[in-house]
Amino acid sequence: MTHPSLPERPMLGPLPVLRSPIGLAHAVTALLAFVIVADVLGFGAAAYMRSVMGDVASGGPGDVDMGAVDRADWAVVATSGMYMLGLLGTATLFIIWFHRVRHNAEVFAPDVQRRTPGWAIGGWFIPFANLFVPRGIAKDVLRASQPDPYASEVRHQGLLNAWWGVWIASNIFDRFATDRYDEASDPQAVHDAAGWLMTGSVLDIVSAVLALLFVRRLTAAQNDKAMAGRMPPGQPAPQYPAADGTGAGGGPVPDA
Repeated sequence: MTHPSLPERPMLGPLPVLRSPIGLAHAVTALLAFVIVADVLGFGAAAYMRSVMGDVASGGPGDVDMGAVDRADWAVVATSGMYMLGLLGTATLFIIWFHRVRHNAEVFAPDVQRRTPGWAIGGWFIPFANLFVPRGIAKDVLRASQPDPYASEVRHQGLLNAWWGVWIASNIFDRFATDRYDEASDPQAVHDAAGWLMTGSVLDIVSAVLALLFVRRLTAAQNDKAMAGRMPPGQPAPQYPAADGTGAGGGPVPDA
């Protein structure tokens, strides 16, 4: 007598495990500090250009110090290049860090995540959607990273809102100020446009400081929760890989 064969046991994919965001957070923090320094230098360069162009606009043709004009122009170009270099590196590492903390949120509380982890990368590159999608992901990650992900309040949401609002304002204002400076065709126009550049640098410094605080606080929240072993009710505790790669016990593995 033949017996019906048992159905094949489905193969389960690997469960997500926590990955430490601390090393990436340190790198992002260092690059944000570099951007802040570049902004401070850019503010000084724009202030120098504004002073020089003020002297040129108020004096006669014989009073123009072309050496000062050349130095001011070089300072603006050099600090702009320094800022763009720092911005490119910061944006790259920030998105990698952002994807890392979103991955960890999948372990902490996957049911409060409204978008898949891929959106933590792709959401930054979609026009218009990048004005609100990453913020929504960040809020979900904050919720998952707090001790009780189902609490009515989300910790550090005020910091998130402040950073996001200043970041958008800074981007819009920087574009406006840069266009004004590039289109300036006489000393008075350059003088005025340099003032807009100074204001843009201040906004960018505030945005970078808020971003730095956000990175540090979210990273600390995830590390604290992982080390405390707090998981949502009914969800098994994650299996943290050990530092020697054996997969036995331990806490979050620091980045290499």
